[in-house]
Amino acid sequence: MHIQRTVFREDHEMFRTTVRRFFERECVPRQADWDKAGQVDRETWLKAGREGLLCITLPTEYGGGGGDFGHSAIYSEEYARSGISGVAFSMHSDIIAPYIARCGSEEQKQKWLPGAASGEIILGIAMTEPGTGSDLKAVRTTARREGDEYVINGSKTFISNGHTADLMIVVCKTDPEAGAKGISLIAVETGRPGYQRGRKLDKVGLKAQDTAELFFDNLRVPVGNLLGEEGKGFAYLMGELPQERFTIAVSAAARLEVSLEQTIEYVKSRQAFGQSVWDFQNTRFKLADIKAQATAVRLMIDHYLAEHMRRRLTLEEAAIAKLYATETLGKALDEMVQLHGGYGYMLEYPVARAFADSRVTRIYGGTTFVAGSAIFNAPDYAEVIRAMHAELAQARK
Repeated sequence: MHIQRTVFREDHEMFRTTVRRFFERECVPRQADWDKAGQVDRETWLKAGREGLLCITLPTEYGGGGGDFGHSAIYSEEYARSGISGVAFSMHSDIIAPYIARCGSEEQKQKWLPGAASGEIILGIAMTEPGTGSDLKAVRTTARREGDEYVINGSKTFISNGHTADLMIVVCKTDPEAGAKGISLIAVETGRPGYQRGRKLDKVGLKAQDTAELFFDNLRVPVGNLLGEEGKGFAYLMGELPQERFTIAVSAAARLEVSLEQTIEYVKSRQAFGQSVWDFQNTRFKLADIKAQATAVRLMIDHYLAEHMRRRLTLEEAAIAKLYATETLGKALDEMVQLHGGYGYMLEYPVARAFADSRVTRIYGGTTFVAGSAIFNAPDYAEVIRAMHAELAQARK
């Protein structure tokens, strides 16, 4: 790809060098061990914290790097380019920590964010439940207030960092009769009685990412663990959803580019029927189409990245980015696996790992169907989204 990119500053590119070196030195050699263990070891989390790679956008007073989303985008790009898999640093830093930073009280920020930035407190968020999928309004986990405590009961599934997290933000109903307006976010220290970890889930890809079931059986937490206000949880989730979806899109764009580069290199070296696979006209047609799509994705992502760095990215634009980038990546990877022939199905080849790992990008962060609905503000969400936008606009004043 030869696109002149203007979205990053010099300090962003300096950060890129740090991230790339960390991945090469600390992550690539450990990938096989992580895959077998089904999780990333704690020492690597602590090393990432010492290198300043966790919570880079948090204010320095809470232990963060004081950076902007450009630094987060650099991380996502280098993660995709490195070929490593299942390291949930970005989810921890760019998806979960912002809930505490933007919704939490000063006491909560001081209590949890410095540990998140150092790697001593690993974060998770428990949204999805069996049978509900992406429909957050339908969550059945309840938090009943009893005096100065909430009593939480319910279950969650597909929870990243399910076994390793020290602090889990639980999406629950504090008012089960109020639909979306009855949802609240409660931070739960995972060592509390009643917090039960289920089995680690055996996924198609992302083998090193700890993904588990969770169960809450009369789990008691202080009322002071509520993030923000009761009943505002859905609005908080919608407020952070654009960044979550856009982070997925940024990574998908970089994964598409690096997979294309690797495939071109492979077909030029691979011999078939007395010539390189590159020499077949059909191969060039296929790769030309993928390159055109990758170029379109890159131009779109960089445009939206500039907007997000100015805090102007909307929910609809983030949904467009995720929808187009992940769908394009999925279809292109299928073609690139085919161009590798039988070797494309072997996990020792980067294209096979990318194929297995990237399939979930069209599911998490809101499935393709849900992302498509968000582009047109589906009626079920429109009222809440309008209210959320109004609240955010007022807060920025």
